[in-house]
Amino acid sequence: MLGEVATMAPDARPRHWLITGVSGGLGRALAEQALDRGGIVVGTLRDRRQSAAFEELAPGRAFTVELDTTAAPEVLADRVAEAVRLAGHIDVLVNNAGYGLVGAVEEVGEDELRHQMDTNFFGPLRLIRALLPHLRARGGGHLVNISSIAGFRGQAGLGLYNASKFALEGLSEALMAELKPLGITVTVVEPGGFRTNWMGKGLRRAERRLAEYASVDELAGTMRRFDGLQPGDPVRGAAAIITAVEAADPPLRLPLGADAHQAVRGKLAEIARELDAWEHVSVSTSFEASGAG
Repeated sequence: MLGEVATMAPDARPRHWLITGVSGGLGRALAEQALDRGGIVVGTLRDRRQSAAFEELAPGRAFTVELDTTAAPEVLADRVAEAVRLAGHIDVLVNNAGYGLVGAVEEVGEDELRHQMDTNFFGPLRLIRALLPHLRARGGGHLVNISSIAGFRGQAGLGLYNASKFALEGLSEALMAELKPLGITVTVVEPGGFRTNWMGKGLRRAERRLAEYASVDELAGTMRRFDGLQPGDPVRGAAAIITAVEAADPPLRLPLGADAHQAVRGKLAEIARELDAWEHVSVSTSFEASGAG
């Protein structure tokens, strides 16, 4: 797939990036590769003590902004303005920061569900809204929203995480339709299992435990045991994202990893089978079909 995309007259000019969550994993790998290509990167961190190490990657081109995606809208808008000031302008926003929450929907507490949605959905939404006037004034740009295969396929025990990523994907589809006429592109990235901290310290378990959902505890244990064994390489994943950003015709959706690609195809096949099986009911609801009128 990368070979095919590479033939599409890529635009390899250095870009100015704003990437959330660059302390490690996919966000850090993406920032490093963007810098290696001569770009300017403003990376967000929740811990200012990590700033010096990041800025030393490319003095004068690597900058940091302290940011928590659960902050108030006005705070996030201030951080976006700071990023624009540091970089001169922003071409690409990558909403990468986020975390996973394991818990049956009935188990997840009110504070836990709000924090999950604030971090994974409302934070990215507010950053996009804050940056859009800048991108519209410049006449273009690219929004990259890091979702997950869990944003395309639901799984027992990950209901709130699924909800946050499904919401991000729906937002991305609508934004693509709204912004394409303005020269702004949107790509939603759907990684499968990547060797990041997501299954380690980045994974949280809902505090409430119900015996009826013992399988959720089993899921959490399995995921933690799998940490460090995921097939996905963050460096290769970052390279795939840059390929998409530089392509003449970037995709709306970019599954990353053979597991993600297979999962998308599998769900599409399931949807097609169900559509066929229930087509006679689906199309029977109009006045003409019912014989009324």
